[in-house]
Amino acid sequence: MWRKLLVLLALVAVAGGGYAAWIKFRLVELPAGFAKSNGRLEAERIDIATKFPGRVKEVLVAEGDTVKAGQVLAKIDTAELEAQLREADAAARQSEQQLDQAIALLAQRKSELVLTTQEFERSETLGAKGYTPQEKVDQRRAAMMTAQSAVNSATAGIGLAKAAIEAAVARAERIKENLKDYVLTAPRDGRVQYRLALPGEVLGAGGKVLTLLDMKDVYMTIFLPTKDAGQLELGAEARIVPDALPQYVAPATVSFVASDAQFTPKYVETKSEREKLTFRVKVKVPEDILKRYASRVKAGITGVAYVKLVRDAVWPTSLQVKLPPAELQPK
Repeated sequence: MWRKLLVLLALVAVAGGGYAAWIKFRLVELPAGFAKSNGRLEAERIDIATKFPGRVKEVLVAEGDTVKAGQVLAKIDTAELEAQLREADAAARQSEQQLDQAIALLAQRKSELVLTTQEFERSETLGAKGYTPQEKVDQRRAAMMTAQSAVNSATAGIGLAKAAIEAAVARAERIKENLKDYVLTAPRDGRVQYRLALPGEVLGAGGKVLTLLDMKDVYMTIFLPTKDAGQLELGAEARIVPDALPQYVAPATVSFVASDAQFTPKYVETKSEREKLTFRVKVKVPEDILKRYASRVKAGITGVAYVKLVRDAVWPTSLQVKLPPAELQPK
């Protein structure tokens, strides 16, 4: 009995080792016209930050939550800004009252100008006939000129009141627009990666509250030596095999090739230690695949990316697209 059990365990170990060796061989051997490199899945990151300094009032999402474009994520306390808005509205009402006063004053000044003009004209006529002394005529002229200046001043007062109304209204509109920035919303669909602030914390302008990942823009960054990068075309076909699920092969496309060579980061294993300078390449996963497997896609997952260097090259059987069956997809 024990002997049969030991034989069975040995067979299982051999089979498992054979499968592991087959997977390793599959990930290493490549026909001509292809290149590969290790990398990790990344998603475009979006920082949700405050435009103005303030105290965090609410954070309405948690790490890992999926959010939609326009969804409210957090709110900053607006008590002070609301007080400024009430002050601006009050200033607008006060300026409107001042405008009414200026209009009434202008009407009064115009009446005074009519009266002083009539008095001057009568005095001037009588003075010409010798019935009124010249001094009286001069006094009437001065009174008329004073009344004209008062009319001009009242007219200017109306302009000042209107300008004050416009300034108060503009200030109120500016505050209302700023109030919108105190409600932090998602600029696009995504997934909450980090929650960086809690209610009650005071943040400066530009303080980060949340970090989102755009799960419609997922790619793997790899590094290829000059001889491979030089042959690579933008839009070239690619494949991604995740380390966690090596039995599956996801389609991808080369979306970016750096124009300058650089040293390979330490966390990326290169094909040869002798090749120190490489070119950064982004291999992007199609959006329809990301949408279909939204709950399974995770940033940070390591894997191997394969790219087609020669347009007519044919993908080997081991790198034909193979995705999880329908029953494994999230419903």
